[in-house]
Amino acid sequence: MSRVLQSAIALVVLQLVVRGVVAGHSDFYWDDLILASRGSELPLLSTDLLLYDHDGHFMPAAFVVAGLATRIAPYEWALPLIMSVVMQALASLAMLRLLRTLLGDRRVLLIPLTFYLFTPLTVPAFAWWSANLNALPLQIGLAWVTADALALRRTGRIRYAVSGAVVFAVALLFAEKAVLVPFVAFATVFLLSRISGNRAPLRSAWRRGRGLWTASIAIIAVWALAYTTTITTDFVWAGGGRAWELLSHSTSLGLLPTLLGGPWVWERWIPSPPWASPPAILVVAAWVVAVVGIAATIRWKRRVGWVWIAVGAYFLASVAAMVVSRWGADTTYELAQTLRYFTDTASVITIAMALVLRAPKRSTAGPPSKGPADRISASRTGAIAVIATVAFAISSLWSTYTYTRSWADNPTTAYLSTARESLAEYDDVPLLEQPTSIWVLLPVAFPNNLISRVLAPLEDRPEFSDSTPELRMLDDSGKLVDADVTWVRTIPKGQTPNCGNQVDGPGFTNIPLDGPLTVWEWTVQLNYLASQDGEIQVGLETGDTVKVPVQAGANEVYVRITGGGEQVRIKPLTPGLAVCVGMGPVGVVVPEQ
Repeated sequence: MSRVLQSAIALVVLQLVVRGVVAGHSDFYWDDLILASRGSELPLLSTDLLLYDHDGHFMPAAFVVAGLATRIAPYEWALPLIMSVVMQALASLAMLRLLRTLLGDRRVLLIPLTFYLFTPLTVPAFAWWSANLNALPLQIGLAWVTADALALRRTGRIRYAVSGAVVFAVALLFAEKAVLVPFVAFATVFLLSRISGNRAPLRSAWRRGRGLWTASIAIIAVWALAYTTTITTDFVWAGGGRAWELLSHSTSLGLLPTLLGGPWVWERWIPSPPWASPPAILVVAAWVVAVVGIAATIRWKRRVGWVWIAVGAYFLASVAAMVVSRWGADTTYELAQTLRYFTDTASVITIAMALVLRAPKRSTAGPPSKGPADRISASRTGAIAVIATVAFAISSLWSTYTYTRSWADNPTTAYLSTARESLAEYDDVPLLEQPTSIWVLLPVAFPNNLISRVLAPLEDRPEFSDSTPELRMLDDSGKLVDADVTWVRTIPKGQTPNCGNQVDGPGFTNIPLDGPLTVWEWTVQLNYLASQDGEIQVGLETGDTVKVPVQAGANEVYVRITGGGEQVRIKPLTPGLAVCVGMGPVGVVVPEQ
């Protein structure tokens, strides 16, 4: 094993140690809860799970992996942590394989490898489990399929076409953005042919990789059919001004500072994820380094201008996808600074760096010289490269540390831990449906923010129901506490002597409220006297109805109903059942004072 390969493996191991620390300070967050709850409730190979439209994402393999992890160890972070580090190892080794294909075991290989392994650009997507279930298979696909395409170009062996097609198909099942993988691979083969002096690089790239390209086209056709019949994404144009601002935030405050190991500083509003907030001096320095670096490489190496154009086109495509698919009235520009929408650009930049290093130098006048002065110049250049690479790694590690410190402040961790203990202690009475804490999932995630979904993976817990004889709720910390119903509206005493509001007919009995209710999720407290055990049907004037069990005698039951209007409707479902309903509140559930 060469020293370069030993050094490369050592760098990969160091990266995995760092990423292990990052994952160790992470925990379940936002979409992780949605993936876990769906994966635990639905059959792993059901269409309801595999073909679910997850906020515009088509990711059946990610749902299967999350479902398996949840079934093995419900809401135990150790398993996602191990899975994340293993996938990162596969991505890093795939990139090392690609770089060796392009550069061999030369020392310059360590420069792009260090960039890929330690750039903060990939940290936010790695730290968030549901995001890395998209990002890491995409990175694996980019590196592996591109290396296979280059090997196919060099050897013509069909096994590389088969291997590349299989890895591409698998990556596409984790992330729809993987549809770009064969295009990146084709562009790499084309650019390598061009910088190598091939006079017909486009034709050569197609001809030598025809088996992989045709297989990729067939895979894309099948995938596109599944995607278009499953996913309904509302593409919204943000407008020229807003699109420009998002591009500016993506570039100046997002991508470019990471080229110098930034952003160093992260801001956060819980429950949102952290976003890059680089100091102005770093932004200016990043622009200068990017412009000067591109100009210098074009002056230094032959036919590399198109390499940087390809990188720019890929990044702009990523930003455009974010603009049209994620922009909304409540979207902030900081969305672009979370970095996860163009994490895969790190792989593309790494490939570009390798292509530039592979490209031939521009010829200079006069015969080549290898005198002492040239050796000193080469040594000086090598020393500068080493210093710059080490400085980048140190800067990146600092940004990784500051991100980890910000990301570790996660209310979901304490919420799940406390809820697990509370629900296991009180598992004898059904728990009324309710949303989780807004510090865990905001209402925009409805209905996936309901506790019946979020906490479904827990084994020791009560049943979740639309009615319960004892009113309890989970507070923002996840603790199960006694609760009351606010008196937004009131069920009156009723006019039937010794009964109040009598319900005994075959149809609905309409009980007027003391005022109207807008359509919402309301809780009705029914104080009743039942002639026997049985079941009634309860609803508001408009909206859904709920089947509610009742017990003989004087009791109370709390019913959660979605609807509105000026009446409560009640109908006995059990033959011979008669119910008297007394005065009670209709409102929202709050902790008992």
